[in-house]
Amino acid sequence: MFLADQWKDYAVLDTGDGEKLERWGSILLARPDPQVIWPKEKPEMWKNAHARYRRSSSGGGQWEISKKLPESWTISYGGLRFLVRPTGFKHTGLFPEQAANWDWMQERIREAGRPVKVLNLFAYTGGATLACLRAGAEVCHVDAAKGMVSWAKENAALSGLQDRPARFLVDDALKFVQREQRRGHRYDGILMDPPSYGRGPDGQVWKLEDEVFGLMIECAKLLSERPLFFLLNAYTTGLQPTVLKNLLECAVKREHGGTVDAQELCLPVEKSAVTLPCGASGRWRT
Repeated sequence: MFLADQWKDYAVLDTGDGEKLERWGSILLARPDPQVIWPKEKPEMWKNAHARYRRSSSGGGQWEISKKLPESWTISYGGLRFLVRPTGFKHTGLFPEQAANWDWMQERIREAGRPVKVLNLFAYTGGATLACLRAGAEVCHVDAAKGMVSWAKENAALSGLQDRPARFLVDDALKFVQREQRRGHRYDGILMDPPSYGRGPDGQVWKLEDEVFGLMIECAKLLSERPLFFLLNAYTTGLQPTVLKNLLECAVKREHGGTVDAQELCLPVEKSAVTLPCGASGRWRT
């Protein structure tokens, strides 16, 4: 597994009965997680949660606030700073398990010893963008949601990276990639963190199983003559690491050689033998 075990400002304190209890800085949040089908180990700890997200039977849900909860606050990872803000869809603006991939990409970039250009698609609030910028890369950050791109810019400023070479763009991933092909632009690293289902800025429907391979083929055309990596994340339940490995083998390795590794992406649970599964990642590298 790829384990994100270097956090200091974040921790999973307990899991059980369809929920996870997390510490975000000094704030404790309880959120649903459908894969957590085992019982809680530390039920007494849960009463300390500042807020708990409750799903609604009619869809969606809301936060039940037990203690004073700030509208937003910041946490740090390896010199990066992120704005955390509980949203109406249970998310907080950050997926902490991705730190395992941030570390891996930073290592690839620093090992290269040359200028590196990275394309981050479905880039959300910019965790990977910031990690690559801090490692010295030039980054193109693309997401279809204007609010998420604005949030990413806030995170860049919080991390002192606002003057690093980055483009923050609101755009449809496939249309952007096709335009980059026509412009002759190339990238040394590409990462994709696509949703299971979503809509583009013009209402285009995205369904991962139907669209991801075609997009990967188009992205692979943007790889430079000396590419470093191609990273694919998936949160779709039932999409096994082997599926990601096969996608990268077909879309990238056949043309560019290199090696592929795909594993579950996980978070440790504090003082427990339990590990929390958080989707999967496939990594191609030369």
